[in-house]
Amino acid sequence: MLKLKYRVLIICLSLFTSFGYAQVSSIQNIQSRKILSLNGKWNYIVDPYENGYYDYRHDPFDQSKSGSGGFYDDKVQKDKTELIEYNFDFSPQMNVPGDWNSQAEKLELYEGNVWLRRKFTVQPESGKKYLIYFGAVNYEAHVYLNGKKLGIHKGGFTPFQFDVTGKLKAGENSLVVKADNTRKQDEIPTVNTDWWNYGGITRDVFLAELPESYINDYKLQLIKGSNNTLKFEAKLVDAKAGQEITVAIPELKLEKTFTTDAEGKINQQFQWNRLSLWSPENPKLYAVNIKSANENIKDKIGFRTIETKGNDILLNGKSIFLRGISIHDENPLLAGRLRSEGDMRMMLQWAKEMNCNYVRLAHYPHNEEMVRLADEMGLLVWAEVPVYWTISWTNPATYANAKQQLTDLIVRDKNRASVIVWSIGNETPLSDPRLSFMSNLAETARGLDDTRLVAAALEVHREGNTIILNDPLGEKIDLVSFNEYAGWYWGGTPGEITRYSFNIKYNKPVVITEFGGDALGGFHADENTRWSEEYQEALYKNQITMLSKIDALRGMTPWILTDFRSPRRQHPVYQNFWNRKGLISETGKKKKAFFVLQDYYNQMQTKYK
Repeated sequence: MLKLKYRVLIICLSLFTSFGYAQVSSIQNIQSRKILSLNGKWNYIVDPYENGYYDYRHDPFDQSKSGSGGFYDDKVQKDKTELIEYNFDFSPQMNVPGDWNSQAEKLELYEGNVWLRRKFTVQPESGKKYLIYFGAVNYEAHVYLNGKKLGIHKGGFTPFQFDVTGKLKAGENSLVVKADNTRKQDEIPTVNTDWWNYGGITRDVFLAELPESYINDYKLQLIKGSNNTLKFEAKLVDAKAGQEITVAIPELKLEKTFTTDAEGKINQQFQWNRLSLWSPENPKLYAVNIKSANENIKDKIGFRTIETKGNDILLNGKSIFLRGISIHDENPLLAGRLRSEGDMRMMLQWAKEMNCNYVRLAHYPHNEEMVRLADEMGLLVWAEVPVYWTISWTNPATYANAKQQLTDLIVRDKNRASVIVWSIGNETPLSDPRLSFMSNLAETARGLDDTRLVAAALEVHREGNTIILNDPLGEKIDLVSFNEYAGWYWGGTPGEITRYSFNIKYNKPVVITEFGGDALGGFHADENTRWSEEYQEALYKNQITMLSKIDALRGMTPWILTDFRSPRRQHPVYQNFWNRKGLISETGKKKKAFFVLQDYYNQMQTKYK
């Protein structure tokens, strides 16, 4: 047993070290700092054999004695005798943020390695710190600055950064990223998913200039169970004890100054009785200033409480029904990941038109801007990590990866009032190793943030016409949330859906995380003809009838707002690499089922006023 524990520790330390190099903990609210955007046109080289990383003996160039020899050297031929078999300057360009699959036709289905390079000019100042920040790179990123390796990051949907203080040149610099979106069994997510595996630098890239001692992290929110006691946490990097940090909300005439401890941290509570609480009906955000001797960080933060009591979900002490819809980080009208605020606002506005007060951002962390827009627009959020289907439950490195992605998500979005649920996974098959893996993730989430709910899309099984939920993970989380596909994968016609009943073990609020069926927008037939809008419409009507029999039903997020691309969906007529379960087609047209759900949500809004 001691040998096994030691081996697990070594594996996890090795994993951490391989991710590390000069990587530092993720900075809070980088958008409010002094930043140089490195978005725009990047040159790229497709490298399926990884010639730019390995020599002909398959040894990494960056681990050789010289540390050079790879594409990251960004060399150009200086005389006619020199042999260099790559050239970024003459290579094609793609937009960053952006994935390669949607920007080059030959790369539509490509999974593998692509090198991306951006040159930028900077004049670094003494007495300043510099960070290079990536909003996300899918999936594994090797990052180099001026031919020197900064580090490695795994995980395609969370931010990371590297300290480049002292590594920047005065003048032109070369930033090179080797992005690899190869699916692997032991990664998070694993090889088997149901969405397009968009590769590349899919979110913003910034160079941040900071004071030597800067505010790396902060949190301001109501403590659990209170509507007037605020907790303020902050962390100054490279600070001595006794440094002052002030939190101010000018609208409330609130200003509190605290001093750091020996680790540069602040952890304080104070009461304030005049807060207007955030809700979908009143998405109140306060302008907040976090000030140190060298910085003044501006944010917009809302305050609210969320808890469960018996079968109820209480927002600010009031029982609510979560009128939701699931969403992928993809615009059906424009291939690729959501890139602009306009893309994201459009998706959330469609949810608002359906009278949603809640969205499930599946199955991975979405863009930070999406969550900030949810704050502004008054939409509650289920935020999820891609622990999806058949994960390698017994691999310590896989667990460490999942834990890190969950941690990064919570650290990034902990100040967003809209986020009420941390989801630790989706449709994971029952086993003892899975229960241990997922239970530990739930414990991690609560340890990082005890003010929000923890959930997952649990497993169900059927005995005849009874849908049974007794997944032991249900003991560890706050909601009875699960997916069911009566009328689609479970056979039968839409009219037969209502024969099902439920046997649910837990006395907790029930939130249906998925149900639905495919419809090709514009294809019309009778309600028993699969792929027709009428079939989907009837399915939704009968699903609502069936689900309304659950006394503890307190919300749902049907699958899904819009059609989305997926290589799993191969019917040449009805799918053609599209999952057609969307209530809005790939052309932006609302299908008939959209209005069924809209009508139901109008009724539930009246019921829960």
